[in-house]
Amino acid sequence: MQNGNAVCKGLVVRSTGSWYTVCLCDTGQRVDCKVKGNFRLKGIRSTNPVAVGDYVMVEHGGEGPAYIREIMDRRNYIVRKASNLSKQSHILAANLDCVLLMVTIAHPATSTTFIDRFLAGAEAYRVPVVLAFNKTDLYSEEEQALLRQTMALYEHIGYTCVALSVTHGIGIDVLSGMLRDKVTLLSGHSGVGKSTLINALLPHLNVRTAAISAAHDTGMHTTTFSEMYALPGGGAIIDTPGIKGFGTFYFDRREVGHYFREIFAASEDCRFGGGCTHTHEPGCAVRQALIEGRIAASRFASYLSVLEDQDEGKYRAAH
Repeated sequence: MQNGNAVCKGLVVRSTGSWYTVCLCDTGQRVDCKVKGNFRLKGIRSTNPVAVGDYVMVEHGGEGPAYIREIMDRRNYIVRKASNLSKQSHILAANLDCVLLMVTIAHPATSTTFIDRFLAGAEAYRVPVVLAFNKTDLYSEEEQALLRQTMALYEHIGYTCVALSVTHGIGIDVLSGMLRDKVTLLSGHSGVGKSTLINALLPHLNVRTAAISAAHDTGMHTTTFSEMYALPGGGAIIDTPGIKGFGTFYFDRREVGHYFREIFAASEDCRFGGGCTHTHEPGCAVRQALIEGRIAASRFASYLSVLEDQDEGKYRAAH
């Protein structure tokens, strides 16, 4: 007890940016909270110090609002550079068993650079990723060929890929099995079908969806906050607002290659070992693998783009 109020452990299940809904572990009661205190993530400024999936200590029971007083240690999290403030991070979710990254070949197109950056961020915190390729019913023959090629690329690296047409119910059963008994973050660009998938998995929610912009073939934001939903077969899924880009955050430049599985595997044969950046060094096994086609050009280009992030140093903050 503090000041006559109870202090209880809870799970953050909803975040609007200024208010947090916490499910208390002992009673299941949901309490709307504000943040009390100055939270930090490894000394990095964050736009959202508390994220959905966090376990927290909550002070509540008296007059006035309840407060989050402490964040329990995180098992993992997904973090990216905040879109509007380059020296701040944004935590998408915490304490995850899996990430379901929804992507589309077209309507709108998801670039391999975005996919690779997201995968690198997940690898850094050891969060498994499933790539869900949606809207397969809309693709032309050329787009279908690109779909097969892209899925083959990521399956070869070792990522699980699922082809979906959420509006036609194709692939939903397979996906439901993968999500069972796991806490899963759902992420991707606006317009790839995240809210439609939530409605397919949990039809009673009737989450709002929006049509794709005909002028720009881009998604319109429909989810404006993050929320965790319990799945009927066990587990939970965290729905988040669509993101345009994925700025990598606070990587050690010498370790960037560790987050690209095939680059890391090839780097074992580099002459300079762990000190090789795979950009110019003689005897670089990674660049030799690239020449021989054992590493995809798109993946290596994404690796270089992440290196550029770290060179600029603009995503780091000293306080």
